[in-house]
Amino acid sequence: MNNTEQYITDNLTFYRNFFDGKKINPVLPYNSPSKSEQTIEMFIENRKRISISGVQEKLSMVSDKGVLRLTNADEQGTYILKPIPRDLKNTGDVPANEHLTMQIARQIYRINTAENCLVFFRDGTPAYLTKRFDINKNDKTKFGKEDFASLAGKSHKNEGVNFKYNYSYEEIGLLIKQFIPAWRVEIEKYFVLVVFNYLFSNGDAHLKNFSLLQTLSGDYILSPAYDLVNTRLHVDDTDFALSKGLFVDNFKSEYFQKKNHAGRTDFIEFARRIGVYEKRIEKLLLSFLQKYTKLEDMIQSSLLSEQNKRAYLLMYQTRLNYLKEN
Repeated sequence: MNNTEQYITDNLTFYRNFFDGKKINPVLPYNSPSKSEQTIEMFIENRKRISISGVQEKLSMVSDKGVLRLTNADEQGTYILKPIPRDLKNTGDVPANEHLTMQIARQIYRINTAENCLVFFRDGTPAYLTKRFDINKNDKTKFGKEDFASLAGKSHKNEGVNFKYNYSYEEIGLLIKQFIPAWRVEIEKYFVLVVFNYLFSNGDAHLKNFSLLQTLSGDYILSPAYDLVNTRLHVDDTDFALSKGLFVDNFKSEYFQKKNHAGRTDFIEFARRIGVYEKRIEKLLLSFLQKYTKLEDMIQSSLLSEQNKRAYLLMYQTRLNYLKEN
């Protein structure tokens, strides 16, 4: 039994739950695009039919008689496939990195995330697969969805190539207050997500990676979290994706000024500014300051290379130490 077969066997229950009890083969009926010109051509054609933005290649898929396949013209996809990207360090570990980070968010910190799993091309090359949360599973209609670049009125046309980075996380919090009637509940979810992104070195949490999603009753809430990945394994980015960082006025605690990294005081101030109840701030932060044996086990059992398992854990421990400091 090879490594791919062993991984699939070890995760049969997970796959069964992910595919709603259906027996879906997690091995795709395609060769890896890195080894097949035919696959590349099919992927290029499929990308014309998907409207989700972003640098990383995203492909629209459906399940059909137990097989995952690319969507046909005028067919609504229910899954998004992200193959190994190009032009990054440790590029082969990107799918495993995103899957691990998303699962840590869901399983350890109880963050509502888009459902996801790893699937494989015929040669065993991994890819990241996620369910579309903006599609009604019953009738395949779309729920309303707005990312925060749109809500902030920012676009390539009016602000140039860096439009999705020209903001602060405090300002996103103000938009949540503006557009969500029950914002008190959602603002805590947002705060937790910002802390998580910092703790797990997600330096690409830009405006288009936060969204509002319409519910069945017609109101809006924060969408499930998506695109959670430790970007430091692949690029030399900054602690915060948004150019202004946490605060619209560039506030930095004494610790931040000394260490050039945000500490506990910065996140407490951030929580206050976006409207988290004072008595809730410490409780929300406490969940991040605890030691989780399961978290380290998840890193070790992931499909990251051994070198990147060590790097991922070290980066987490380093940020955790920052977060504990005032």
